[in-house]
Amino acid sequence: MPPKKRDRSQSSTPIPSTEAAQDALPERELDAMQRVLNNIYDYRSEDGFDPSKLFHKKVNKRIIPEYYETIKEPMAMSTIKQKIHTKAYRNFADYVRDWALIIHNAQVFNRPDSGAFQDALVIKAQVEKQLQSLVDEGLTTKEVTAFPDLGEIPTFEEVPVEDADGKAEEEEESENEDEDEEDEDEPDLDDEGRPTKRKKRIGRPPGSRTKKGEAAEADDDDGKRSKGRPPKLFTPTEARILAVLKGIRKPKNKQGELIIRNFDRLPEKATMPEYYAEIKQPIAFDQLKRKVKRKKYPTLEAFMSDVNLMFNNAKEYNQDDSQLFKDAVILQVEAGKLYDAERAKPDDSFADEDGKIPMPNGILHNGELYKTGDWIHIQNPNDLTKPIPAQIYRTYKDPKGQNMVNVCWYYRPEQTVHRFDKHFLANEIVKTGRYRDHRIDEVENKCFVMFYTRYFKGRPRNLPEGTEIYVCRDRYNEERHQFNTIKTWASCLPDEVRDKDYEMDLFDHARPMKKFSTPLKYMLKDEQKETDDFPKVTWGADGAPPKIGAVHRRPKNEKDSHPPEPTPPPQPKVETPAPRTMQMAPNYQRTVLAAPQQQGRPPTTGAGPASYSSPHQSSYAQPNAPSPAPQRPPSAQASHYNPATPQTQSQPRSAAPPSSYQPQPSSGLPPNMAQYPPRPNTSTNYRDPPPIEVYTLPDQANLSIPPEVREQYQRDEFGRVLFFTAPPVAASNGISGDLGGHSVRYLAEKARRAEQLAQKRKERELVMQREERVAKKAKVEAEERNQDEMAALKRRALGVMEAQLARSTEGKVGEDDLRRLAKEQKTAVEQARAMEENAAKRARMREVAMGAGEVFRDDWDSRVG
Repeated sequence: MPPKKRDRSQSSTPIPSTEAAQDALPERELDAMQRVLNNIYDYRSEDGFDPSKLFHKKVNKRIIPEYYETIKEPMAMSTIKQKIHTKAYRNFADYVRDWALIIHNAQVFNRPDSGAFQDALVIKAQVEKQLQSLVDEGLTTKEVTAFPDLGEIPTFEEVPVEDADGKAEEEEESENEDEDEEDEDEPDLDDEGRPTKRKKRIGRPPGSRTKKGEAAEADDDDGKRSKGRPPKLFTPTEARILAVLKGIRKPKNKQGELIIRNFDRLPEKATMPEYYAEIKQPIAFDQLKRKVKRKKYPTLEAFMSDVNLMFNNAKEYNQDDSQLFKDAVILQVEAGKLYDAERAKPDDSFADEDGKIPMPNGILHNGELYKTGDWIHIQNPNDLTKPIPAQIYRTYKDPKGQNMVNVCWYYRPEQTVHRFDKHFLANEIVKTGRYRDHRIDEVENKCFVMFYTRYFKGRPRNLPEGTEIYVCRDRYNEERHQFNTIKTWASCLPDEVRDKDYEMDLFDHARPMKKFSTPLKYMLKDEQKETDDFPKVTWGADGAPPKIGAVHRRPKNEKDSHPPEPTPPPQPKVETPAPRTMQMAPNYQRTVLAAPQQQGRPPTTGAGPASYSSPHQSSYAQPNAPSPAPQRPPSAQASHYNPATPQTQSQPRSAAPPSSYQPQPSSGLPPNMAQYPPRPNTSTNYRDPPPIEVYTLPDQANLSIPPEVREQYQRDEFGRVLFFTAPPVAASNGISGDLGGHSVRYLAEKARRAEQLAQKRKERELVMQREERVAKKAKVEAEERNQDEMAALKRRALGVMEAQLARSTEGKVGEDDLRRLAKEQKTAVEQARAMEENAAKRARMREVAMGAGEVFRDDWDSRVG
């Protein structure tokens, strides 16, 4: 335990203190905490990697909201740093617990084979090392620095999805949705430790992985369309690691059992907590296999470091005479022999049996580097305008010296077979089980594929302009024509990039992902039934995806996504008008507004003020319709336009529906304009401008305009945007619907004039500010001079007084001295009076100057105005 501070409450002298001051840790302990934190920040692995980077700050809740559903007490190094600076720690155990929280949270939320989980183990080892150094220095004790038990770390298990009958759902693709089951099986090696081709897996019917109905035989002839897995190409370092990995599995004991089986997995933490208390860096053989598969070891020495750590842990925990201790010694010696043997082999001896040479650093093509994990476009022989989206899994050089890439194909919706009512996202593609080799010159350019859970949140950062971005949600099974939703996006990526992530530029808000009907819906035939077999795809050129897919009517299954429900259009926020018995107006209507009054011209008797007649109340009669009853003159029924107040008319309406008008064939008008009758003559003076016509959009088109955009324009009583055949007058009060006010030209000139006045006012203010600064500077200088003069007078007076005192003490003061002293004093009084008069005079001059400034401002305003 850290040393306790002296209790000041026992002192007889009252000392003002607070509770925080009593509980604060000594400075040496705070310095020790900061030193440990800095060392963790500065730690780097041998390859320069920073394992603490993920733990610098807390997880962003907007990006990974599910993290906070699992982790109830998040912690980060930035929080520890803040608590040290604010002296929030009351004891050293709380500091140790915060470090334990960082490591425990990473192990609870992440999978054991993830980078965050492995980085947490590295940080744990380094923190324990730093805390042990503090124990050695005597700053704390070993009991305090021991990590507390924060609960059991859950084990990751692949839980199969069961159907209604309780049977586990069978994986439909050649690759499983999560390929972690391969972690249990080390790569196949021959007797000499070299990698061999993967043997066929047991448990699937022969030919089930390449069968595609009747087309299977044709496809299997050359294998151009058969599915598979990316080739196993290992660099010399990877091949050496695999050889050592398999070599330490071979030794057996006297009973014929593999010795490595006792090191395969770590003991359960619940049954053997003392193991984890003593062993600071536990590791087992299954973790070694997983890290080898994920290609986490850059060098053979890094792999051997973990191998020796595994055996050293066993020797440290077990007694020297125990069987586990002896087995660890045997396997460690065997690992050392294998290491020496593999190091002695030249790199040329690890060439692939087909002569392929891996290129792990990528291939440079047309000034662009293509490496494992990149998303690319492959030339499509069937349609050059629709290249094949794919992801690179391997880069290598074939025996002929050509640069090659092995990629996984992605299909577009029109290349699949699906139900006629299936919907897809814009730019959606599906993952297939096809892995193909392509020459590097078949690569067109790079693209990018996002998982659907991130597609609506933002876009990848720093992508070159023009890069095509796709979204993927499903795997596509070509055998059963089935779409399976991807549960883990990492399982679709190459091992080398599964732990890597990309930065995103997030949207200001989540964008809705709209689905569109299948582009193949036109291919559905009327005679197709639910009992029909799946239709066949149309194949084109060899080595290409299907030329076009097909649609069917077969029954849906639980994996088929339902089409999106139609979203009702938003209703305009307007007051509901009173019920009226009226005929429905056509979609596109025209109404007539009287021309605005011209300046300098009195209004004519035939047209009133600017008015608007509702589209539903059109005042002109349509041809071939019964004549309406007599109506009032236009001047009597005209009214100011106000969209908030519905217009009413007392005259009866035409009994004919608005659509009864049929355009005459000989009219010569375009089809979209022939439906409107001739413009009525509402003006009695030919000099008056023609009346303004107003149109509205159909309700569906009008509602497609966002509400915030509609609010910026003039609308009728039903909230529909008005379209004028002539520029409308500007609203005087800035609110749509009030047509009174000035013209647009006048308002523009007025705004330009206001801008000029504002500019002149700004220039005048700058001049005045400059003059004020000059006057202020002169005032400061005058005050400084006055102070200097006063100080000089004081010094002279003090000098005279000192001289008089000196002479008085010596008894030599005479009448001459008294007269001289009186003269000096009189001179000082006169100078002080003169300075006061000068100060008063300067004050009066400033008042006069300020008055002149006001006169100057008035004169300036009159000139610029």
